[in-house]
Amino acid sequence: MDTVTLANAHLRAQVAPAIGGGLARLDVLTGGAPRALLRGVDHTPSGPDPTPSQLACFPLVPWSNRIGNGGFEFEGRRIDLAPNRVGEPCPIHGEGWQHAWTIDSHSADSVQLSLDRRTNLPFSYEAQLRYSLRGAALDVRLEVRNCGAATLPFGLGLHPWLPRSEAVLLQAAASTVWERGADCLPSAPVVIPEAWDFNHARGLPTAGIDHVFSGWDGVADILWPETGQRLRISADMGYYIVYTRPGADFFCFEPVDHMINAHNLDGGPARHGLTLLAPGQVLVRSVGFDAA
Repeated sequence: MDTVTLANAHLRAQVAPAIGGGLARLDVLTGGAPRALLRGVDHTPSGPDPTPSQLACFPLVPWSNRIGNGGFEFEGRRIDLAPNRVGEPCPIHGEGWQHAWTIDSHSADSVQLSLDRRTNLPFSYEAQLRYSLRGAALDVRLEVRNCGAATLPFGLGLHPWLPRSEAVLLQAAASTVWERGADCLPSAPVVIPEAWDFNHARGLPTAGIDHVFSGWDGVADILWPETGQRLRISADMGYYIVYTRPGADFFCFEPVDHMINAHNLDGGPARHGLTLLAPGQVLVRSVGFDAA
């Protein structure tokens, strides 16, 4: 696994351009020995490269999470999409995570990557991804340009994994959570159950959860009381997904700009956060990971 290392007095990040443009590690360097701020992956030269799902984070482009119905209808056209992960009946997480990204520029504290998918169908696009250290924060900027001949709904997000301890606390405001059907797609908005109400700092539920929350204000705070480490995730997005698994030593908090299966929900994709990009138009989203 070839990585690009970014470092300053506060943080060290390792970016893996060839593995979906993902982030292999994000470590805090202050206060003693380095500590993993996101779940990190260690790699031995003789072993196989990790998959994107084993990394600390990877980008979601040109959509987030699952799309049902084998695709969607848009402006009188049928857009077909095939499953893209073994064991998943739905296409999931876009497809930028399944390709190697190119390094465009690199300095001690930033790197810019690009992905050329202009020949891809049905989503023809170019994407740029920039990781930049700013004091005790990592800033991530993700951009996509519609290179196709017709308008399509695009969406962006990030998929980070975080270390899970017994005492970890999460606070992230939301107005609604969506029930999930047997097909893993959202079925209806409901009042947030108490065990999932992260409007105030709360421990993670012991049972598994894999649900999308809407009405997010774009700020989430995570605290590991046993070390005193804090992390603020900020994004210009209105949704987040929480994924936990019983017994796992990680959890996922995914900032995304649209609903799961927004392409097929009543009211149309734009109502549920997707951005309709005409040919040549650009969508940009930013996420900050602040350990101060």
